[in-house]
Amino acid sequence: MECELRLLDPDVRNSAELLAELLHPEFSEFGVSGRRWDRESIIEAVADASAPTGRAITTMRMKGVQLAPDLVQLTFDTNTNGRLAHRSSLWRLTEDRGWLLYFHQGTPYED
Repeated sequence: MECELRLLDPDVRNSAELLAELLHPEFSEFGVSGRRWDRESIIEAVADASAPTGRAITTMRMKGVQLAPDLVQLTFDTNTNGRLAHRSSLWRLTEDRGWLLYFHQGTPYED
């Protein structure tokens, strides 16, 4: 959960280097827009789109389930400037870099 919250921090989102530290080399995402992202494209898009004065994304109802000794699924909701999304993340434990985000999916919803 700590790593997921770091990913939502504006300081991390504004830094391609800090973002890369949290993403698995084989990272992929199905975004809220429906687009499929890989590691390089999401780093470029998030770091370019985030403003230095951006607010942190609000999270709600975050919970985690350990699926295997080296795999955790987090589910939670976010509010990004009024845009709501259900989210699911898979985090893998690596020997050399610790917990890294392996897969993420966001699905928009209305209140």
